[in-house]
Amino acid sequence: MENLYLNFANILIPKKEVDYSLYSVVACDQYTSEPEYWERVEKNVSDKPSAYNIIFPEVYLEREGFENKINSINEKMEEYFSLGVYDELKNSLIYVERTLKNGKVRKGIVGAVDLEMYDYQKGVKNYIRATEGTVLERIPPRVKIRQNALLETPHIMLLVDDEDKKVIEPLAQKTDDFELLYDFDLMENSGHIKGYKISDEQAKNICFILNDMSTEEYFNNKYSVEGQTPMLFAVGDGNHSLATAKACYENLKKTLPATEALNHPARYALIELVNLHDSSLEFEAIHRVVFGVNPAHLLDELNKRFDIKEGVTDGQTITYITENETKTITITNPNMVLAVGTLQSFLDEYMKTYGGKTDYIHGEDVVKKLSSKPDNIGFILPCMDKNDLFKTVILDGALPRKTFSMGEACDKRFYLEARKIK
Repeated sequence: MENLYLNFANILIPKKEVDYSLYSVVACDQYTSEPEYWERVEKNVSDKPSAYNIIFPEVYLEREGFENKINSINEKMEEYFSLGVYDELKNSLIYVERTLKNGKVRKGIVGAVDLEMYDYQKGVKNYIRATEGTVLERIPPRVKIRQNALLETPHIMLLVDDEDKKVIEPLAQKTDDFELLYDFDLMENSGHIKGYKISDEQAKNICFILNDMSTEEYFNNKYSVEGQTPMLFAVGDGNHSLATAKACYENLKKTLPATEALNHPARYALIELVNLHDSSLEFEAIHRVVFGVNPAHLLDELNKRFDIKEGVTDGQTITYITENETKTITITNPNMVLAVGTLQSFLDEYMKTYGGKTDYIHGEDVVKKLSSKPDNIGFILPCMDKNDLFKTVILDGALPRKTFSMGEACDKRFYLEARKIK
């Protein structure tokens, strides 16, 4: 089959004798202001085989020993592979059912996407598009982590706009015909996960449906646009991880003959595909906490920059939290379409002049806890409607970075499947 948008892959999963509940860990970009979470994970994993040992939790990115950590990760990947920690599923797709903290079940398909069909550069329109602005300075350190790695293990989640639920949802009725690969509870009270090897017949059917959804006629009719490359997938989670995979592949292409590069495993990235209209999928705002600033001064500058009122709703409403107060304000003259964009543009300018550091937080309770400390200020932001995502990206381009989150940190994708990229 040519022009596949979701590709079969040689997928590695831990052997049955591996303790999956210790092997599988949450996406590396979670709990970045809660090092105690990762300390618990490290302690619980101990010397057991675990994805924890082959990823780089971002909470540690700015600590000393960056290069040593990368070398340790690469060595552990080689060790796990040579010791036979994994079984390989040839030319496969995996159907995943993830039970979330709230009991709802998110359905997905693990497969590979062609990085030739994706670009994170601003303004580029391709079959796979970023939903948020890519922070280019975040790419180089992640390239260093991936460029010499034997394996990739994904927390990337792509979204398909399938309101008729014809791609993923029908698989739930066919699991009796599929091979059960894993079925276990995730660590840290993060729910449960099941995975099935999709039959060859169903896998081919999925690809045919996606091919039909990728035509210009389908795209033009659905979104009332013309003259664009159809957009089939949007990046839901793992935007910078997919951008890193693309950067590594582009670097590799410069060193190889064209034919060899096009057939290299690094041309593809392993992902999970999820339906935007999955009933479990809830968009949540990503809030901000700014560390190491004078909150009163920051608020004064915010008031100088914008017309801010209290007790009105005509504008963009934001709640700020400091050690001494919590207050909801409305910006009546915003400079961006979304409140998150207006606030982020201000914070970027402010920190260039006065310093400080921003972290992106998924839960309001964490924002409140961190903002109660001196020299910190938190901002609670509203969330966008998920049904507006594709049309907004198609018409306006990528959203401001960290605009939305697909669920709380504990509901993010956990590392489990892997694939050789060397």
